[in-house]
Amino acid sequence: MAERMSRKELRAPDAFQRIGAEARTWLQERQKTLAVLAALIAVASVAALLASYFSGKAESQAAEMFGVALKLLSRPVQSSSTPNESDPEDDPPFPSQRAKDEAVLQELSRLRTVHPKTRAAHTAALPLGEAAYRLGKYDQALNAFEDFLKAVPQTDPLRAEALEGEGYVFEAKRQLEQALLTYDQLATVTKGEFMTGMGLYHRARILVQQGKKDDAAKAFVELKSNYPTSTASRLAGERISLLEREGVKIPPPTLKAAADAG
Repeated sequence: MAERMSRKELRAPDAFQRIGAEARTWLQERQKTLAVLAALIAVASVAALLASYFSGKAESQAAEMFGVALKLLSRPVQSSSTPNESDPEDDPPFPSQRAKDEAVLQELSRLRTVHPKTRAAHTAALPLGEAAYRLGKYDQALNAFEDFLKAVPQTDPLRAEALEGEGYVFEAKRQLEQALLTYDQLATVTKGEFMTGMGLYHRARILVQQGKKDDAAKAFVELKSNYPTSTASRLAGERISLLEREGVKIPPPTLKAAADAG
């Protein structure tokens, strides 16, 4: 889950340039999801399993390439505080997250160039966008997220992840109004324990960055009332505490929000 944010990170008006603790952890957790998938695929034979899912010669070839990229995603990053205790038969850990992202970006970019219209290429756009974002390649990340959103059905559960990533990119580019629009979309599609309320949380964060702290305080309070047990609620509570210390008057929850929460 998202780690606790320091006051300095919370206060920074352009905190997303450094992504912020909660955003870093969220993207990393999504990468862990793909790592679990990669491990399962490896057990059942990457080529055989993926080829059975992606039909046709081009699809099969693209699936094999996607399997290689998933193996990269499953490889850990060597921690500076712990020795390398990996199995000698396994691929060694990456020396840094940047090195891992660069390898993933290269492999997924190659797949999408060689087999651009395959289902594997469409699926690959999501982890490619996340890797490109972490590397600071914002335009490439934005293109990847947009390609993924165009390719998958409206009911695809990973749309929420892609929308959040797209919102992060707009923040990094300081296009805050576009980020707001993206987070509004995220608020309508979020599902799952972690993502509940996250679109509303990100919207309130943007309001803080825009200097609209009273509006942000109201949004954070209503978020906590509507989704009291969510991760977004906990993060909103941290933001409320900071705003209160800065002298912002924190309003009580509206009757509607309180009733909805009950």
